[in-house]
Amino acid sequence: MPHSTKPFLRALAGETLTPPPFWLMRQAGRYLPEYRATRAEAGSFLDLCYNPDFATEVTLQPLRRYGFDAAILFSDILVVPDALGQQVAFKEGEGPVLTPIRSAGDLDGLSLSGLHDHLAPVYKTVANLSKAIPATTALIGFAGAPWTVATYMIEGSGSKDFAKAKGMMFGQAELFARLMALLIQATGDYLIRQIDNGAEAIQIFDTWAGALPEDQFERWVIGPTRSLVERIRAERPGIPVIGFPRQAGYLYKRYVTETKVSGVSLDPSVPLDWAAAELQTKCTVQGNLDPLLVVAGGEAMDAGIDRVLRALGKGPFIFNLGHGITPPTPPDNVARLAERVKGWKG
Repeated sequence: MPHSTKPFLRALAGETLTPPPFWLMRQAGRYLPEYRATRAEAGSFLDLCYNPDFATEVTLQPLRRYGFDAAILFSDILVVPDALGQQVAFKEGEGPVLTPIRSAGDLDGLSLSGLHDHLAPVYKTVANLSKAIPATTALIGFAGAPWTVATYMIEGSGSKDFAKAKGMMFGQAELFARLMALLIQATGDYLIRQIDNGAEAIQIFDTWAGALPEDQFERWVIGPTRSLVERIRAERPGIPVIGFPRQAGYLYKRYVTETKVSGVSLDPSVPLDWAAAELQTKCTVQGNLDPLLVVAGGEAMDAGIDRVLRALGKGPFIFNLGHGITPPTPPDNVARLAERVKGWKG
């Protein structure tokens, strides 16, 4: 492996390392004062995502503080619908707002034709980062999984029950399948271009995977992810892919077996002993400390970190959270976490 000096990539290739490599989802974010300053300078959230200088800077900020083993491109999963021609905005206090896709006419308004032009600033950020990060730090590119991105496109915002997205899935199956086919194509194109600009690994975030019943999970979580993994393996061999089917529960096992991901990210509800026995024997596991323990800090956080390290540190493993860092997290708690993981002796 040309990247064997990078612990993150070694772990993804199946090595067991002590201490394990670590990074944290949303490691660049509102909990850091320097992020808030850059965000204020950039203007809107999408302005931050589409400005390569600002996006590079916020990606590097947590590396300077904590020495993570991986940097993840600063962007958002909704740049893909934005690039396809859907109206996407981020409203303060309410999150993403999209002009919803509810009909064939709405879907006909979307197109792959401008995808790469629209996302050129994101590719520039990836290229900048590949030059700027330390020699032992790996660069992760990412995208939202088609099902999760589709929920926002159909609902027009975040949702608690996905009633409109499931309504289309069950009631307008042909329309839903067309939308998913478009997303599989766009997401694959986007990820390949990130790799061509220097991404050394890919993570696919299926945040709402756990909302689907088993048969639909098979079709719309496992199926699209398997397609993306197969395409990356065929077109850009050697690039590892991490899947994150959040809250998939027992279906994590089938996800790992059928998608053939190189690594799987675990949410905090996944039992550690089960993950070690059923998942870590098949691929590298990543996770899964509860992000709210990092808000609490202190002995509760230390005990949680040790529990994860003890259970998963004996096999191919990347330490992470079970979901993103939350804005109230004290930066000093992240420093304490970093010190504890780096000092782990097994």
